[in-house]
Amino acid sequence: MSDAGLLAAVAVLLGAAAARELPLGRILADLGQRVSLPALLPRKLACALAGGAVGLLAAPAAPGRTAILVIAGLPLAGFVAPDALRERRARRRHRRLLRALPDALDLLAVSAGSGRGPAAGIEQLARAGEGPLAEELRMASAELSSGVPLGAALETLRRRVPGSEVATLVAAIERSRKFGSPLADQLRRQASALRRDSRRATEERAARAAPKIQLVVALVLVPSVLLMIAAGLIANAGTLLAGF
Repeated sequence: MSDAGLLAAVAVLLGAAAARELPLGRILADLGQRVSLPALLPRKLACALAGGAVGLLAAPAAPGRTAILVIAGLPLAGFVAPDALRERRARRRHRRLLRALPDALDLLAVSAGSGRGPAAGIEQLARAGEGPLAEELRMASAELSSGVPLGAALETLRRRVPGSEVATLVAAIERSRKFGSPLADQLRRQASALRRDSRRATEERAARAAPKIQLVVALVLVPSVLLMIAAGLIANAGTLLAGF
């Protein structure tokens, strides 16, 4: 995010916080999740130094030439670790957002069916909801309250949230605004499709888990049982061989 964009976002959020009496700490927390802070580089350097120290301690115990790999690899791993953790948090946040999206679409469909506009439905979800999706909707609602047109706020929301799910929601709202197509029906269909895709993904994960469980049984449980049997035979070998 550029300096000009950051200042504009701060101005929008501060104005929205004052106009809607939102907690300023929560608004700034929402913004902080999207700003690439300059403190990330010192954190990466600190992790690299920590990895180097661990590498120097662990290198003498490494066999052969692997000590060189340990000394070189651990600082590199420490340097990229903050990025990996950040990406992991971003993926987990995106999954939580997608899990909350079907219920939000149903609520927006109810709001649209009662004659309320998309902006009112977004504001209601932003006020009542919790989690990543509610945070994104609070950003959009803050922009709307500060005078940003609905189309521009939705486009900003689409750019902030990767993936086709929110893009489909934005496209449905835009079609309804431009062509007058029933918004509630589109939102309900999208919610049903998302739930269907979620069930299919869960079934696929369950199907992939079965071979992994069988591998664990074959490599861990069966050998452990055989070792117990062998230990019992060895312990009683004198008794078993007494008759020979």
